[in-house]
Amino acid sequence: MSASAKRVVSGIKPTGNLHLGNYLGAVKQWVAMQNQVQADGGETLFFIADLHAPTEWIAPADLRAQTIEMTATLVAAGIDPNRSILFNQTRVPQHSELTWLLNTVARVGWLNRMTQFKDKAGKNREGASVGLYDYPVLMAADVLLYNATHVPVGEDQKQHLELARDIATKFNNDYATDLFALPEPLISAAAPRIMSLRDASTKMSKSNPSEQSVVKLVDSDDTIAEKFRKAKSDADLLPATVAELADRPEARNLLTIFAALADRAPQDVLGDYAGKGFGAFKPALADLAVAALAPIRDEMVRLLDDKAAIDSILNQGAEKARALAAPTLKAAQDAMGLLA
Repeated sequence: MSASAKRVVSGIKPTGNLHLGNYLGAVKQWVAMQNQVQADGGETLFFIADLHAPTEWIAPADLRAQTIEMTATLVAAGIDPNRSILFNQTRVPQHSELTWLLNTVARVGWLNRMTQFKDKAGKNREGASVGLYDYPVLMAADVLLYNATHVPVGEDQKQHLELARDIATKFNNDYATDLFALPEPLISAAAPRIMSLRDASTKMSKSNPSEQSVVKLVDSDDTIAEKFRKAKSDADLLPATVAELADRPEARNLLTIFAALADRAPQDVLGDYAGKGFGAFKPALADLAVAALAPIRDEMVRLLDDKAAIDSILNQGAEKARALAAPTLKAAQDAMGLLA
């Protein structure tokens, strides 16, 4: 990898019942990053953040199953284990080891400012796990361990990347080293926010009360098509410009999904459907969704029937990740005067 090339590192928590919003908002973006970064001579590392999952209670059997399911989903969607390094955190113990070293550098005041802890802990702050409080330091270790140049982040993750940069800067200053590079945010303007098919004021989520509100990646072709045909819309015709959908959330949501699945700009899609009603638009969207999601679902099913293959993918990825991580951890230990 050349000095100017990017090394992109990103993780995703192993959640079950992945849906269209997960795919379009995260997984599809990863595939695009893999292809673009590597075309430019860079590297991509993607990991299943299983160490982050137990910061809030999850049954052990569920965590194992969801880690496997997430791996199958990423591969089925286009993450190529032969091109990207794909692994789960637990198989790379340097994540945990570096986290402890960075804990000695991070400051309580910095963690107290993390808004996501306040949101997740809610009124039960004193009853939250230490892991939930401290997980931003693990997030810092996740990227600093590999000297990532860029980290894909949404708006809600910018604060965590800033913390990682603060920790890296303080470590470098405290121990008179230039060990840790300061990672830059990689914000994808293309990542869409996908809303419920029954209530476009709320995000698409597996916790939505109506099954009709969420398109799951494991849904059959008929189920996908039915959910889009029955998706909430309105009686008005589609307009000529996206701006005219400002007060039509359901219509805007369906247009967003169509554009994201088709890899087209929403305005471009309107060029085909302006002046037409949802009686024409929703069947076309249903066909598009089935064509895009069916191959992913079928490959997921095939992979989930071969757990040994998934285990092999994670083992091989972890071996590559450990080879990259070990020198960084050793250099951090040396800088701190630790004898390892």
